[in-house]
Amino acid sequence: MKLCIRIIQSPQGGYVASCPSLPGCRCFGDTRQQAQERLHEAIRGYIAAVGNFVPEQLDRQMVVMEA
Repeated sequence: MKLCIRIIQSPQGGYVASCPSLPGCRCFGDTRQQAQERLHEAIRGYIAAVGNFVPEQLDRQMVVMEA
């Protein structure tokens, strides 16, 4: 499964990562890497919460949109 994600630098410091195709699925991190890793876990939780199958190994290769 591949999803498009967006990572932007926050004016307050750190980074905000979101997945436009999953409304409200967004995470914060001190670094781009941390924000992306947290979003990866949030996406797994989001999909599980709506009752869809979550693959054992969700593909870590996500497309990153620059802001």
